[in-house]
Amino acid sequence: MKILLVSANRLSFPYPVYPLGIDHVAGILLRHDHEVQVLDLIGTRSNAGIASVIKSFGPDLVGLSLRNIDNTDITDTRWFIDEYREIMHEIRLATKAPVVLGGAGFTLFARELMDLLNADFGFYGEGEYMAELADRLQEGQDVSDVPGLLTRGTDAVLPAPWKGPFVRGIEQGVLPLDFYLRTGGMANIQTKRGCPFHCVYCTYPSIEGHRVRLFPPKDVARAARILQDKGAKFLFIADAVFNTHPEHNIRIAHAMRRAGVTLPWGAFFTPVPARDGYFQELAACGLTHVEFGTESLSDKTLRAYGKRFNTKQVFEAHTQALGAGLNVAHYFMLGGPGETLDTLHETLRNVEKLERTVIFFFCGVRVYPGTGLYTRAVKEGLVDPTSSLLQPVFYRSPGMETVDIEAEVIRAAKGRTNWIVGGGEKRIARVMAMMYRKGRTGPLWEDLTR
Repeated sequence: MKILLVSANRLSFPYPVYPLGIDHVAGILLRHDHEVQVLDLIGTRSNAGIASVIKSFGPDLVGLSLRNIDNTDITDTRWFIDEYREIMHEIRLATKAPVVLGGAGFTLFARELMDLLNADFGFYGEGEYMAELADRLQEGQDVSDVPGLLTRGTDAVLPAPWKGPFVRGIEQGVLPLDFYLRTGGMANIQTKRGCPFHCVYCTYPSIEGHRVRLFPPKDVARAARILQDKGAKFLFIADAVFNTHPEHNIRIAHAMRRAGVTLPWGAFFTPVPARDGYFQELAACGLTHVEFGTESLSDKTLRAYGKRFNTKQVFEAHTQALGAGLNVAHYFMLGGPGETLDTLHETLRNVEKLERTVIFFFCGVRVYPGTGLYTRAVKEGLVDPTSSLLQPVFYRSPGMETVDIEAEVIRAAKGRTNWIVGGGEKRIARVMAMMYRKGRTGPLWEDLTR
């Protein structure tokens, strides 16, 4: 069967994100002996090329991956559903082949997007199950019990986590890398799936499940080396949280080094202290960038967010990472449950104590179905349980209703260039695009560190 996979994501802030999900789906489809082509729309502004790709390839099945519903920024909200409607329209004009929806954004709003985009099929959860759908369609078999599959007028439950194999299309040259090589040279790998934490706002458990599945280090290292050989200049490890299994991290790092991977790499960490030498050992194997999901520096707010760490531990982890010579960034989510003007000011005072770092502030928390934050928002009367959350809805703590959080942060920033607040996205994106054109690679936020 000929299968066209379309990545609809065009968002490239804070940097272009290589479509790792489609890469894995392409890999398993190829293993099932299907013919696969990938159309990545990042870097394009129009849908004019969709029809020509479909005409030349002649797919029997089209997969459309929806990574984002919006940009989750309360200060400059952009909704992508209208773009998806236009993409779907172009696909329907060009082919009568059935269309399958998938991706993280789709999983969060599966039934609504099935109806809104009038798709034939959709996958709730991990997309590798698409190989079973393709096999059955090719053989004319019943597809009703394919795990995670939605059809028109039916629902699905999140299937059992995919147990593998975890393979990638990039290993067989399916995914184009040209755009990513021109704009920072960044590519993604995963070392595991699933997240064991229970942060009240987070969607990862809905997308990947709570049970963590560790990838074999040699497989991760092989994928990293292939990306390096294809010209990647930086690797970002796209785990929900990298350091949930520290010793697995060490095995991954050493496996990459043994495979000859010399690229710098980064990952998203929870800010908890590590054993002595942990960050140094990772740094010796290529780690250069640590991004901490800190969210608040008030213990009261951290507890309300469902975090398993406190402010003291954040500072300890920060000091450890700096001590290993690493570039460090922190992400903050202000105005969420438990936030008051006092806790906000406590966070801002503590942020001033963080040395040699970049701070990304998000003011207001996007509410998603299936999260603890959604349950709380319904109880507090902030969300109508009968209404859709497809249009962005942001939680603001009842104690912060009259507070302009962004203005409070800007006032505290006092012109600091390493504090990126709300509307700073467009300015930073323009600067980064210019630096990429000049040949710079990687995340680049380290240039703002002070």
